Amino acid sequence: MQLTAPATSRTDTTTRKPARDADGMAVASFILGLLGLLVLNVFLGPVAIVLAAVALWRGTTRRGRAYLGMALGVADLAVLVIAMQMSNTISWSL
Repeated sequence: MQLTAPATSRTDTTTRKPARDADGMAVASFILGLLGLLVLNVFLGPVAIVLAAVALWRGTTRRGRAYLGMALGVADLAVLVIAMQMSNTISWSL
């Protein structure tokens, strides 16, 4: 009796690497971009952008999540710039 579904072997046709890695990067970029809106946006924003770009380049099946991660990464940096302009400082702290 098997309790889990058998593993599927989806592979990227160009690099022969599992598409699962690219899907994980898309989800990670979304989560880091969302988290970056709250804390450490100067670090998490660029990481979310890079992860989303790599996931899209590798051909993820979760393209929407990768695009959201990229948009949230850009929003992280925009929030940082707005906060810096409002407080007239180089970095923002509460």
